[in-house]
Amino acid sequence: MNLSDLQRKDIINMETGKRLGRIVDALVGEDGRIRFFTILDHKFWRFWKSSGEINITMEQIKKIGTDVILVDNVS
Repeated sequence: MNLSDLQRKDIINMETGKRLGRIVDALVGEDGRIRFFTILDHKFWRFWKSSGEINITMEQIKKIGTDVILVDNVS
């Protein structure tokens, strides 16, 4: 799966059911493993102002579906 495929999916917090945003970037370590994904808050797209970025690790991703990515333990 390419990063561009993941960027098309909405990120949903499993604890609250809220949409967090979409993946905009990924940090890859020297060993080629993904360290974390950066999510841009969905409010940025709606109001053209950013409420911040959220970084999620691979351990926080619980399920990658057709249209969404479910994450857990996101603060």
